[in-house]
Order: sequence, then C-alpha cells, then structure tokens
Amino acid sequence: MTRAATRGLAAICVAGLLGFAVNGCIVRRITGPRLTGTCSGACDHYTECKSGHSKLDRQRCVAECPDVFSDRDSLMAYESLSCEDAVEYVDGTAAKTAKTSHPEMPAVQR
Repeated sequence: MTRAATRGLAAICVAGLLGFAVNGCIVRRITGPRLTGTCSGACDHYTECKSGHSKLDRQRCVAECPDVFSDRDSLMAYESLSCEDAVEYVDGTAAKTAKTSHPEMPAVQR
C-alpha cells in the first residue's frame, strides 16, 4: 500500500468516527429525550441526570415510582423534564447554606 493510500484510508476512518460521534449528539438533541412512559424509563432518566448516583438511588426510584406516577402520560411528562428539574422532583431542593461567614454579621452565641 502506498503512503498516499494509507493517509487516505486514515482520513476516511477519522472522518467516519467523527461523523458517528457528531451524528449521535445531533440526533439526540433534535429528537429530545427517549420517552417510554414506564417506571424503568423514568428511573433511567433520573439516574442519568443525577451525578454520582448510587445503585440505591435507582432501587429507591423503582420502588417508589408506582406510588408516585399513576399513568403513562405522567411518566412521559417526567421523562421530558430537564435533568435539573428531574433530580429536584425526586430529591427535593438542596438546602443552600453560606460557604463563608459574612464579615458584618456577628456570630450567633448560644
């Protein structure tokens, strides 16, 4: 195989890989999330969205899902939520506390 043929083959391989990578991202953005209308799909969405999720998070989701969602439409509505909203719906809002003390605020003494 000549040098030019080797370079051409390498270029085709790289272009193909980039095409697959870009196509996967574009198709997901255009079509939106996969809506299944099932507890399994809803829990998949939750665990994909929650960073650092554990197996217990998924187990809890699967166990509680039938009590929370009564029909396919409500499950699909959950699956269509943004990741931030999906995690907040399940876990609630995180308590927000100040990381540093405010210089003008006196310390609370008990």
